[in-house]
Amino acid sequence: MAEITAAMVKELREKSGAGMLDCKKALAENGGDMDAAVDYLRKKGLASAAKKSGRAAAEGLVSVETDGKNGVIVELNAETDFVARNEQFQKFLDEATALTLKDGIADVEALKAATLNGKPVQDNLTDLIASIGENMSLRRVGRLGVSEGLVASYVHNTLSPGRGKIGVLVALESSGDAGKLADLGRQLAMHIAAARPEALDVDSLDQEVVARERAVHADKAKQSGKPDEIVEKMVDGSMRKYYEQVVLLQQAFIIDGKTKVADVLAAAEKDVGAPVKLASYIRFELGEGVEKKEDDFAAEVSKIAAG
Repeated sequence: MAEITAAMVKELREKSGAGMLDCKKALAENGGDMDAAVDYLRKKGLASAAKKSGRAAAEGLVSVETDGKNGVIVELNAETDFVARNEQFQKFLDEATALTLKDGIADVEALKAATLNGKPVQDNLTDLIASIGENMSLRRVGRLGVSEGLVASYVHNTLSPGRGKIGVLVALESSGDAGKLADLGRQLAMHIAAARPEALDVDSLDQEVVARERAVHADKAKQSGKPDEIVEKMVDGSMRKYYEQVVLLQQAFIIDGKTKVADVLAAAEKDVGAPVKLASYIRFELGEGVEKKEDDFAAEVSKIAAG
């Protein structure tokens, strides 16, 4: 039997929102398999369908910059929000973001190795760490580009222009009116910041995740005791609702709360004067997926896991 540790119980609790005792039992019943334990809890009605793991823990800033047909997004982490407000910290982030856009950089390792002020970006960051006295890290870099159209951006919880807690880039392909396309792009970026889509379209979803989702709904539907053909329709209905939650083109647009994003794009073509394709998007939320430091709740988790 796999050992069920306090860390495993805590992780499952954060993923599922279920109670600690239920989490420990779920892990024990499933040999320590985290994904199977989540599904177990959901089938028992003890967990929410799309609770995400990894609560934002790191401080710092997300920065975006665009030049029309290209856009970049950079996340720079620090230990405290106080340092994120430091002028040196922000100056370094601005310079790193501008360099990322100018040099066509598309990943964080390439940015660290790029030259800034006569030496590698990582060496600049090392100097900044020594100067401020707090650990920092360049965590992520994203880049989008179009040959025709534009890349729009939006920053939420803005600390200063182009810097904040959530950054979004949206790539729109179109030969239509640039001003109207920019307005549409900004609205879509705002929607993405708020709605947290997991994929652009259904085909872009992780198919293993989709299969697990369908299996969970199938198991729950079978518990109704209804005929197989009715169960299948119930599962299809549940999957449609799931897609409406996590797929960008299927989500209800935040501006009116009812029109699907796909339909918003179709309607915009008349206003823009040409076909519009939402080619891609990037959403960075500061610290997402970074494990929090142990807190007072950890002791309680340890006690239950060991009991």
